[in-house]
Amino acid sequence: MKNKIRTIIIGTPDFGISTFETLINDDHFEIVAAITQPDKKIGRKQIVAPPPVKILAQKYNIPVYQPTLIKNYQLPITDIDLILVIAYAQIIPKKILDLPKFGCINVHASLLPKYRGASCIQAAILNGDSETGITIMKMDEGLDTGPILYQKKIKINDSDDAGLLFEKLSQLSSKIITKILLNYIEGKIKTIPQKNDQSSYVGLLKKDDGKINWENSAALIEKFVRAMSPWPGSFFLSQGKNIKLLSTENKILPINKYSPGDIFLEKDKLCIQCKKDALIVTKIQIEGKKPMTAKEFINGYSRLINKQHK
Repeated sequence: MKNKIRTIIIGTPDFGISTFETLINDDHFEIVAAITQPDKKIGRKQIVAPPPVKILAQKYNIPVYQPTLIKNYQLPITDIDLILVIAYAQIIPKKILDLPKFGCINVHASLLPKYRGASCIQAAILNGDSETGITIMKMDEGLDTGPILYQKKIKINDSDDAGLLFEKLSQLSSKIITKILLNYIEGKIKTIPQKNDQSSYVGLLKKDDGKINWENSAALIEKFVRAMSPWPGSFFLSQGKNIKLLSTENKILPINKYSPGDIFLEKDKLCIQCKKDALIVTKIQIEGKKPMTAKEFINGYSRLINKQHK
């Protein structure tokens, strides 16, 4: 390809970083701008911090634009061949979709049309799916509804939490993105319409979505803990404080002699009773304290064992 592909990257969190950096360092592409969300306050101290995509763009001296609402935004650059969008969390308006010569391409962390929307990685774990993957699609005006260019599957392991799966899918995207985009631009890929009747939608997670309901089965809560890790985290209330359940064993105990939410010991293992069966806790954190192993919890907080917490 004689001329470089003038490209704008649009995204916010870490998920797109490795893929964007692959394009930045590829001689076929010229990244002319990055669009990302505004800086925001994070953490307990509410320190204003730039999003990861802004940090990446500044590293390579790429101009950065941070509109509050992209639907009201007028792009300052119009001579564009391609826009690549990854995890931006806003609908891209038609006036921007129509700007680039080859359209807007999106990398989505599910096997579309399943799990359109934001919390697709978490949904795959929570629903007990055996596999997930990435979808590269040409964007239209809908939410993750555009025709598919390419899909790649990976297995979901029993030990995968959302953080691990996030990293696997991010790296997978970065490995294949250049080849797929070049093949598409050269007309070697035929897009495939999505089957809308097979679609499902998953919304953006909120912090309160991590609260554990002990009226569910241990099998479901085990998946829930992995799906909510690292954010928003899974938690329950005890004596007015939040306790985070950081990790559990995959093995479910067929014990049903306690009330849902009771913390108990079984052969020196820290367990919590669910509506059906019990979980074996491996790592836990009490509000205001550092994360601790189950053994550390047993040694330091025995007063909480054999008590019910709702």
